[in-house]
Amino acid sequence: MSSDTDISLSSYDEDQGSKLIRKAREAPFVHIGMAGFAAIVAYGLYRLKSRGNTKMSVHLIHMRVAAQGFVVGAMILGRFLQDIFKFLVPREWISL
Repeated sequence: MSSDTDISLSSYDEDQGSKLIRKAREAPFVHIGMAGFAAIVAYGLYRLKSRGNTKMSVHLIHMRVAAQGFVVGAMILGRFLQDIFKFLVPREWISL
């Protein structure tokens, strides 16, 4: 076998930390959404014991909807701000 067909992965050597930092620079609101999702889920699990008369399934559905809403809201806000900076803000202001 010749080594011509071997694919070198040296250009793709990227550890998880640097990949996360690169992705955070490209789309910071996705990571904000993920952090909010984790916070809402943690809060919902913390409040699980004191849910009162609410059924477990209803509590979990409310928690899921709140977490998904936070993620979608963060992504929409990020896209909205990206469009504002791309089309509405003059290029001279961005370079400041």
